[in-house]
Amino acid sequence: MVQSTQTIPVTAAEPEPLIIPRAAHSVSSREIDRDALKVLTLLHKERHSAYLVGGGVRDLYLGKTPKDFDISTDARPGQIRKLFRNSRTIGRRFRLVQIFFPDNKIIEVSTFRCRSEYDIDGEVNVLAANNTFGTEADDAFRRDLTINSLFYDIENETIIDYTGGVADLNNRIIRMVGDPDKRINRDPVRIMRAIRHAARIGFTIEEKTWQAIISHRDKLQLCPVSRIRDELLKDLRGGANRQWLQLLLDSGVFHVLFPFYQGVFDGKDSERQELLARIFAVIERIQGSSKPLSEPFLLGLFLIPWAQRNFPEMQEQLKSGKLHALSRRIKIDLDTNLDHLNIKKATKEYIADLLARLNLFAAHESDGNWPSWLRKKSYFRENSQFYMIYREAAGGETAEVVELPVPEKKVRHPRQAPRRSGRTPAFPREKSKGGVFGLRKRK
Repeated sequence: MVQSTQTIPVTAAEPEPLIIPRAAHSVSSREIDRDALKVLTLLHKERHSAYLVGGGVRDLYLGKTPKDFDISTDARPGQIRKLFRNSRTIGRRFRLVQIFFPDNKIIEVSTFRCRSEYDIDGEVNVLAANNTFGTEADDAFRRDLTINSLFYDIENETIIDYTGGVADLNNRIIRMVGDPDKRINRDPVRIMRAIRHAARIGFTIEEKTWQAIISHRDKLQLCPVSRIRDELLKDLRGGANRQWLQLLLDSGVFHVLFPFYQGVFDGKDSERQELLARIFAVIERIQGSSKPLSEPFLLGLFLIPWAQRNFPEMQEQLKSGKLHALSRRIKIDLDTNLDHLNIKKATKEYIADLLARLNLFAAHESDGNWPSWLRKKSYFRENSQFYMIYREAAGGETAEVVELPVPEKKVRHPRQAPRRSGRTPAFPREKSKGGVFGLRKRK
């Protein structure tokens, strides 16, 4: 691909980006979401710099349809809010603006961010703690991966590349922006993001980035529990789970994230490892057909090989009392093993029941027909779906999965005292015979 050497003006302290003209790439403004274009157009009209950024540019360059169309601009959050009344500001450490459109669509707009003090070389180049806004170049160099640090300008349909992201897209390479050791030390969760992107788009992780992942994988244990859990659930929902699993195992990250899986896989080609890989393949097929599985359901499927190894009685036909006892024992182990992921108690109970009943459904299936007493159980629908996914992964028939209902969150309303009607005072008038609180006055 021919690339232009044209540059845009930057300060002397900033690197000059590579500008890829419209004739040298296939990305067109016509492929950008209509509402994202409206946001970009209005920001330009108000004389702000504004670009499509990140995964949206990456996916369009690769000929894929982006899930999100994120925008970066030099406009501050307050200025963005004034332009878009249908918006709100979120975030504490760094604020960004969410702009709302029909059909639950959200376009996220962030102000260019400065480089972190840990991402800048030299003791004299430390930024002030409150200096969170930066330049276009700062914003590009702060991003995790080169392929996610590209900007797309709708005015002249050019791609702006500060980090070599276009070359890495052409060569199918995953590379950290800057020094991978320093970037991972700054935020070890970048390990999970690099592996997820490599698995999802089928790219190879560049050698220095790969070695940094291996060297610093134990630092994931220092990250906030909520961030690890959120990234893990993104991984399970994101597709390409089989490739994701293999990269986790090859890098040693798998047993850092899931130490309770130690000893479950007897070797590189163990049956349980292959079962988990096949479970992931079924999950990917199902979710690719627009039938999302709930997070507890996904976690339960992920834990099947672990449970089968640690609870051999799962292979037996157990009656009701013993099934409940098995579920309790699994729940006790989950309390310990999932503690580092801060999983809710109700979720762990749900997973334990799914795992405990797995063989119950295997024992009573007869050519796809279930006994009537089992069909009447409140748990039949979800447990039968769980079993059918496992059955397909174990080499059985293809699972016909319907979309399962997602439990709705209960909204708690603050308790309020009953309101008095009209303007009646809390105390009775002097002529009242009832007295205060229904007690008669003494004469």
